Amino acid sequence: MDNVRVRFAPSPTGSLHIGGARTALFNWLFARNRRGVFILRLEDTDTGRNLEEAVTQIESNLRWLGLDWDEGPDVGGPLGPYCQSERSELYQREAQRLLENGHAYRCYCTPEELAQQREEARKRGEVPRYDRRCCELDEEVCRAKEAAGIRPALRIKVPRTGTTVVSDLIRGKVSFDNTTLDDIVIQKSNGGPTYNFACVVDDHAMQISHVIRAEEHLSNTPKQIVIFKLLGYDLPAFAHVPMILAPDRSKLSKRHGATAVEEFRTEGFLPEAVVNYLALLGWSPGDEQEQMMVEEIKSRFNFEAVSKHAAIYDVKKLTWLNAQYLNALPLSRVVEAAFPFMQEAGYIGDTPDSGELEYLTRVVETVRSRVHTLVELCDASRYFYRSDFEYDEKGVRKHFTKQDVTRLLAKGREALAGVPADQFTVAETEKAYRKVIEGLKISGGALFHPTRLALSGRTVGPGLFDIVATLGRNECLSRIDQAIDWIHSQLA
Repeated sequence: MDNVRVRFAPSPTGSLHIGGARTALFNWLFARNRRGVFILRLEDTDTGRNLEEAVTQIESNLRWLGLDWDEGPDVGGPLGPYCQSERSELYQREAQRLLENGHAYRCYCTPEELAQQREEARKRGEVPRYDRRCCELDEEVCRAKEAAGIRPALRIKVPRTGTTVVSDLIRGKVSFDNTTLDDIVIQKSNGGPTYNFACVVDDHAMQISHVIRAEEHLSNTPKQIVIFKLLGYDLPAFAHVPMILAPDRSKLSKRHGATAVEEFRTEGFLPEAVVNYLALLGWSPGDEQEQMMVEEIKSRFNFEAVSKHAAIYDVKKLTWLNAQYLNALPLSRVVEAAFPFMQEAGYIGDTPDSGELEYLTRVVETVRSRVHTLVELCDASRYFYRSDFEYDEKGVRKHFTKQDVTRLLAKGREALAGVPADQFTVAETEKAYRKVIEGLKISGGALFHPTRLALSGRTVGPGLFDIVATLGRNECLSRIDQAIDWIHSQLA
């Protein structure tokens, strides 16, 4: 099909989780690769579970991932509305059509009666399915039941012989014996459509060419194919992407790390890294390359390279990949991503001036190569904004308790004080320290380690002279003085 139209159709009942985000991404990649249309459709007929804030969150997180849609609730389009709750008339009309042409029938069974039927089937060792007791009810019986206040559901007559074949772009032909299929409900007793029915009606009305969704929906597909055929609709192409499992191949849950896009955002992952990682959950570019910007993924994406087997979610790999992006992306992009985290920490205000932005850029450049997430980056930046830190206890025992440490710190301070403020660079400050080391005939570590601890309160981090140059001359001198005073106070 040349006219590619695909859709992502979440239910606004909660957060956008990793599986849904991966489904949205695969739909978007295919549409963009084939110059097609990507549609956002909200399956919001379950009014009891819908959350208004979930709609906003889903849209916000899709945009954060960079997944834009051509048609949807907020942008409109020629085949809307794009919320199922606004399409009731269409569902009722199509359900009535199936009823009138004999493909559907009214079912008056209560939930208790249906539960009893299923239990009896299990006792007989049969697959539980509806026994069609309401299929041949005459009109007089139907009127009597409705007069008694019993509102019927509508069921379709599923063929009881033969097979229904799903031609899947990933899995090939998958056959389902019709004896295992049930006369599924297409309209509930309250008049609302069921998922399988509304999905089919919408896919036809919105001219969906390819239905791309998770493997969990494969069992729904034969039922939907029956509905497509009974309504006289053309079938779309189907592609069921593999499940996402935890490293131990169990069902993915919170104990395996972040599982919702909102969590990825909060924990400081970059959307570029998340998109890259999600693409690799079930799809392979065909070589050993792992780090790919979205434009490259989009140009290479195809269903031939999507696996039939479950994808294994590994937060360690995502974290590693995120670190690669933090180091490889343009500095301005990382600063932009880090900005809200720095704001929340109180390091910068809502309207920073040019000097504050310049300093923020220097800080991010200094620390980004040694962190994995924006949360870590923010923590690693703390001592560039706060001098009220405590000194690392192990570092104090190792570096501040040596007999001549205050003399060495004072010599280092004297050397830094001799570097003009306008020449306070990595190269010049290191040169000044090297002269002290050479003059005193000591190891570099004897001066470097206590200086790092004095300036940052930490024993690890960026290169010492990157820290020195970023903090600036006056701040370095002040912090060394502060450390010397602290050491003297501890010895007193």
